[in-house]
Amino acid sequence: MGSQLRLGEVLRSGMNRDPSTPLIDGYPNIHHVTASQVLAQIQLSKGINPMAKVKALGGQRRPAVLIRSSPWKAGTDDTPWHDVFDLDNGRVRYFGDHRVDHTDPVGSTQGNTVLLEALAEHRAATPERRALAVPLLVFKAVSRNGSRKGYVKFCGMAVIEHAEQIEQEANGRAFPNYRYDLSVLDLSAENDRVDWSWIEARGSTGVSASDALALAPRAWRRWVEHGHAVLPEMRLQAVPCTGAGVPERSASENVRAPSALLPAPRKADKAAAASLAASGRLEELTANMLMARLRSLKVHRRNGRQSRHKPLALLWGISRVATGQHHLAPWHQFRDEASELLAEFGLPESSVTPEYPFWHLRTSRLWDVHGLPAEEPGGPRAAVFDRLNPKGGLTDGAARILSDPLVRSQAVAVLCEMHLADVDQHALMARLGMGGYETASGTTHLAENPDGRTGPAGRRTGSYSRIVRDTALTAKAKGLHGDSCQVCGLQLPTRFGTYSEAAHIRGLGRPHDGPDELSNLLVLCPNHHVQFDTFAIYIDPDGTVRTTSDDSPIGELRRHPAHRISETHVRYHRARCGRDSTDRETQGEASSV
Repeated sequence: MGSQLRLGEVLRSGMNRDPSTPLIDGYPNIHHVTASQVLAQIQLSKGINPMAKVKALGGQRRPAVLIRSSPWKAGTDDTPWHDVFDLDNGRVRYFGDHRVDHTDPVGSTQGNTVLLEALAEHRAATPERRALAVPLLVFKAVSRNGSRKGYVKFCGMAVIEHAEQIEQEANGRAFPNYRYDLSVLDLSAENDRVDWSWIEARGSTGVSASDALALAPRAWRRWVEHGHAVLPEMRLQAVPCTGAGVPERSASENVRAPSALLPAPRKADKAAAASLAASGRLEELTANMLMARLRSLKVHRRNGRQSRHKPLALLWGISRVATGQHHLAPWHQFRDEASELLAEFGLPESSVTPEYPFWHLRTSRLWDVHGLPAEEPGGPRAAVFDRLNPKGGLTDGAARILSDPLVRSQAVAVLCEMHLADVDQHALMARLGMGGYETASGTTHLAENPDGRTGPAGRRTGSYSRIVRDTALTAKAKGLHGDSCQVCGLQLPTRFGTYSEAAHIRGLGRPHDGPDELSNLLVLCPNHHVQFDTFAIYIDPDGTVRTTSDDSPIGELRRHPAHRISETHVRYHRARCGRDSTDRETQGEASSV
């Protein structure tokens, strides 16, 4: 009892299940490491291995789910998928256990049932419910001593960030399955270890959820407290150095060597495989590199003005990620949709030539084009595209990184600031189906217009969904600050008192979906509220309020000891201003300002 799983450590499994044997062939016996007087012996015989649920204090919970990925049969008819390990960016793409010969519904196989249940827990809206959520312990099969059987490497602890039902193929037959995107959490606060006593506590009927949570790694506790909003900070960001006693990994098993991790699939998931081959290793692109490429995007200049073709096409690609569409689209679809964008938001003197960004955006290393034979000339000829209808869009790596709402918000801010500053942002975002990205408050209500009629003089009956704000919170914040702006100190007098405004740092509306809580509020005067909401000012990591146009300081954010302000939300707003680094080494810890 009380042993630890160490990140990057190779363990022996399967050969000897005797927990009293600490080492087998010089490697730690996983059944010794996970031995317990409370829990049943773990299983790693399948890809998805759930531990039995217990009825504990505070509610029913599952101690853990052990995930095992084996690259040896990936892409075969028996296992027509390949799991993707991108540990440098804290991500794993894992496939469910539905196969071509299964006749039951896709979500009813044992593995998919367990992971879909875990997904619902990981999407829980409150910390109390997330405290019951099951952690995923991720392992990957490796070879040792000339054998591919019986050895696994511990790759970390994860939560499910996203799941999608997909179609795969085996033996020439299509079948449905689920694909799960996992966020692997940072364990640096625990010296890259998971203490098995935490899993034991989760499986103990007499231990409450809060007591079990106290034994969890810091990143897990932070996620339970704040949910998916803190995943960008809490993800694993670097390959851990193996410590004393951890066997050195060979080149063929290094997580930075994708050729060893990701054997090319034979039939299934062909689009993903083609994108991987075209865009290179997933690890090569980080969020900071993506921002740098957006800032340095090469665009054509005419009469001293930048062409908007490439930035608009990239925003179109980002909008597909934001709205849940596949990042690659046929040329015919891109042509029609991009032509409308270029006609409405391009330079008046520019021709509407969607074939130009469709082809030349490849030089940004954020864009792929598939489906053109090698013998075709490389020029952007619309007639060739019309005939062959290739697919184009963001690379797989760019799309994965941009699936993070924080990174996506920053990317939109960078493109708009660097290349589209003189465009009507409200109209552009509305056209792209990304309404709310242009303001810190977001889109706060949706209206249904069943008859489709428009016009300023019209009146119609419709149903509305509006965000309900906690007025007691705003009153408390204003009271703490005496109706004085936290930026300039102005207390605006009125006939019967004073006036200030409560601004949500991370807007409640879509796409920001921020929480209505005190730590997400600022008390501002009307002028600074407008500037904050339109991203004209931001708060730097030291608490200085600066103008976004030239980063000049305008004052220090005034604080109150009873008003904790979440750095997570401040950083989100800063990212929307294009003034934040998304790589973990430049972030520091999430704290209060």
